Amino acid sequence: MKIVTKLNDWQAIRKKNKNKTIGFVHTMGHLHAGHLSLCSRSQSENDLTVVAIFINANQFNQIEDFINYPRSLEADKDLLIKQKVDYLLLLDSETIYSDNYQIQIHDTSDLSKELEGKFRPGHFIGMLTVVLKYLNIVKPTKAYYGEKDYQQLLLIKKMTQALFLETDIIGCSTIRATDGLALSSRNSRLSLEQRASACHFPKILKLAPNPEAAKQELKNLGFKVDYVADQWERRLGAIYVGDIRLIDALPIILCT
Repeated sequence: MKIVTKLNDWQAIRKKNKNKTIGFVHTMGHLHAGHLSLCSRSQSENDLTVVAIFINANQFNQIEDFINYPRSLEADKDLLIKQKVDYLLLLDSETIYSDNYQIQIHDTSDLSKELEGKFRPGHFIGMLTVVLKYLNIVKPTKAYYGEKDYQQLLLIKKMTQALFLETDIIGCSTIRATDGLALSSRNSRLSLEQRASACHFPKILKLAPNPEAAKQELKNLGFKVDYVADQWERRLGAIYVGDIRLIDALPIILCT
């Protein structure tokens, strides 16, 4: 695996490989089996696979969340080497935001205003802006995103279509722990007690007869609930386990 830290170095590599298909996995690091499943999918469908690690401060609506976001770069490198990824892109914030975040991508539809958009103001602006930057830098044939962040996935697909990008956006199934909890970098911040209780989140989303019933069951267990909603053929939810926010999205066909 080659680690690339300079934009001009990557641009030279991309030009050299202009006739090869490139798969892209865009992450904020602290990698887990979910990220590696995206890499595996990319490796099965492309000549080369590129992973980016960049903790994007502009998509955090709370500074404490950014400060506390788990970081494990050396362990991430080891995982990607074992995965036999071709390139790891490690660009700094000065490169990514050479414009000082003066150019931003806004979606003005309800898709970006409800659910995550309502409870995390500014999040989707920061997310779409950095995703567009990386898609323009990497110029991948395909880019892979997990379906746990389903609203994000829909917005990325919408943006690439609206701006005529040539990258295919591929949604990939959520990878879960054996007790059903969706894998997330934030899970590592849970205490043992919190982790034991968090597994009730996907179970309630799946088994509750409707969103209101799911909300009430989650509240009864002591979780702070931002939302539970049935939209886009998914049951989506966001809760707090202590001060740690978790989200999930289950296909409605799997819910009873």
